[in-house]
Amino acid sequence: MDLESMNNFKTMKKNKRVVVGLSGGVDSSVAAYLLKEQGYEVIGMFMKNWHDESVTISNECPWMEDSTDAMLVAEKLGIPFQAIDLSEEYRERIVDYMFSEYKAGRTPNPDILCNREIKFDIFLKAAQKLKADFVATGHYCQKGELEVNGKKVYRLLAGADPNKDQSYFLCQLDQEQLSKALFPIGHLQKSEVRKIAKEQDLITADKKDSQGLCFIGKVRLPDFLQQQLQPKKGPIVVVPEELPIYDSKRIPAGFSFEDFDLETLDNLCLPIKYTADQGKKIADHNGAHYFTVGQRKGLQVGGTGKPLFVIATDTKENVIYTGLGEDHPGLNRHGLFVPNKDIHWIREDLRLQVGQSARYQSRIRYRQPLTWATLIMKENGLYILFDQAQKGVASGQFVAWYEGEESIGSGVIF
Repeated sequence: MDLESMNNFKTMKKNKRVVVGLSGGVDSSVAAYLLKEQGYEVIGMFMKNWHDESVTISNECPWMEDSTDAMLVAEKLGIPFQAIDLSEEYRERIVDYMFSEYKAGRTPNPDILCNREIKFDIFLKAAQKLKADFVATGHYCQKGELEVNGKKVYRLLAGADPNKDQSYFLCQLDQEQLSKALFPIGHLQKSEVRKIAKEQDLITADKKDSQGLCFIGKVRLPDFLQQQLQPKKGPIVVVPEELPIYDSKRIPAGFSFEDFDLETLDNLCLPIKYTADQGKKIADHNGAHYFTVGQRKGLQVGGTGKPLFVIATDTKENVIYTGLGEDHPGLNRHGLFVPNKDIHWIREDLRLQVGQSARYQSRIRYRQPLTWATLIMKENGLYILFDQAQKGVASGQFVAWYEGEESIGSGVIF
């Protein structure tokens, strides 16, 4: 871009106000810097999401340091700064959700909910009260636009850095939220972001990436859950690989998706319900709600030869079902189901109608390689059949489907 074009570009942005979610990390710091360089009117805002000492999340207090760093970055960049307390909303929408999901034996993803419910809802509304045109974050993803039937459609695209792509965490955003979102560093590599931060002498340049819950920090999940979900001893049952029930969970050779009736789809895609008499008790646990499908660590059972994996949990009966080895059929599923109420399309124009099917690449967890799958829309919901069986498919997780680098939609696994 030549100097004249750059000046025209900055003029276009001059009257556009952006509130940047300054987290106290390097990514959001550079996002704010880049937006200011592009000519936007930038305001930095720090989200204080947790300070309830009655429910301890971490022995450390990362938000205080992060808030200070965010303020120092804003001061360095010469932009206004304020902190906003969203702790009550965070408790209601994220923490209470986590407790209820684990109590029900499901595996939540609070980071996806934090983006949908906090950053691009509560935070967005707070920004709009400041007359902001956009909100911006330090996510490694990109936004595109196209026109469909004369209407502008926004696209959520993967970040340019494949090791940092965070489009999965944003898979529940809708068109309205995307229209107000900016992702200034999505086209950069992480190394480039740190280089810019060092060149601008930002205090966050060498700061380690945050880990754990969205805007909170590192969490020891068992300790966290035990504050509301009390320990309760129950059996760990190991299930043999030869159960007849597994036969209905395999995709038959030479299958045709068009021939699959609801019964066949249900057999392939719904989770297996075990009973204690289908296996052998090998140890005790301290609460089925502390465990999730696919988990290997924390069982504290030795002498099994092959590694032991959780293949199902029953929080009502307080039983953990396990299988030996990564190839155990209870650990590997060829399909999953998303009820109608939990289906979300970023690209509403590509929404499947009842009776339609489509081929997309998909993932069920962050950084998992994309794998091809067939999506089949039925009256009761969406069935997703994988070309290759997936390990550790847990109820409550989010499945996201992509076309190339574009995130098309997502859903909560039944």
